[in-house]
Amino acid sequence: MTIFYFTSTGNCLAVAKKIGGNLVSIPQVIDLPDLHFKDNVIGLIFPVYGFGMPKMVRKFLERATWEADYSFAIGTYGNLPGAAMVDVQKFAKKYGQHFDYAESLLMVDNYLPGFDMNDQIAKLPEKHIDENLSRIIADIQNCRRLDAAAGPVWKALTAVVKSGENLFMNGKQGQRYMISQNCTQCGICAKICPAGNITVTDTVMFKSQCEGCLGCVHICPQNAIHMKNEKSISRWRNPDVSLNEIITANNRQKGNTK
Repeated sequence: MTIFYFTSTGNCLAVAKKIGGNLVSIPQVIDLPDLHFKDNVIGLIFPVYGFGMPKMVRKFLERATWEADYSFAIGTYGNLPGAAMVDVQKFAKKYGQHFDYAESLLMVDNYLPGFDMNDQIAKLPEKHIDENLSRIIADIQNCRRLDAAAGPVWKALTAVVKSGENLFMNGKQGQRYMISQNCTQCGICAKICPAGNITVTDTVMFKSQCEGCLGCVHICPQNAIHMKNEKSISRWRNPDVSLNEIITANNRQKGNTK
């Protein structure tokens, strides 16, 4: 089994690790000339952004092809998934691929302008993450077929939200982040950026390829990166994933960080 994943604060990587198999970070393969893969089982795990997929995941599905006896997609979300799983199945089909199973998993929402991380952490027991993930793992082991479904209201709302996201998610979100005096130019933000969008010299510079994943905001060891209208100064990294694992998954500027 091969699982392709996109992670920022570790949720999707934590899920991938529990499912098992050969884990492949999408940022590490997205620029390869050949994205054809073959295995008995192929999986995709991604975070739901604005009821849809991250830009890089969409780019991956546009280019990737695979041969598998069974394939699945899992979208992690923190509040509402919208019609994200319907979208991923339709998108894969558009480019000649398919997912036999598409399911969403409620986890932690790390969107700071919308959610207080202290509240999100306090609500972890109510989300039954391990229980729901165990059910998904059993489904995958049994090669269950599941087409995603969403009613017309969710489809319409998803279309509206995604339209707004397309205007906002223009790659320049990082340029709106504020860097406090706590910054020590340690370079961790650059190392964990899946888009290779950050450079660190005497200051932190954001280019125009930001995925809006907020990994740099949450994982900065000095809590030096901030967003406008944050609900809390608390941050999140999945406790089952280490900083080094996220760096290994996402570092695309290996020769360009301090």
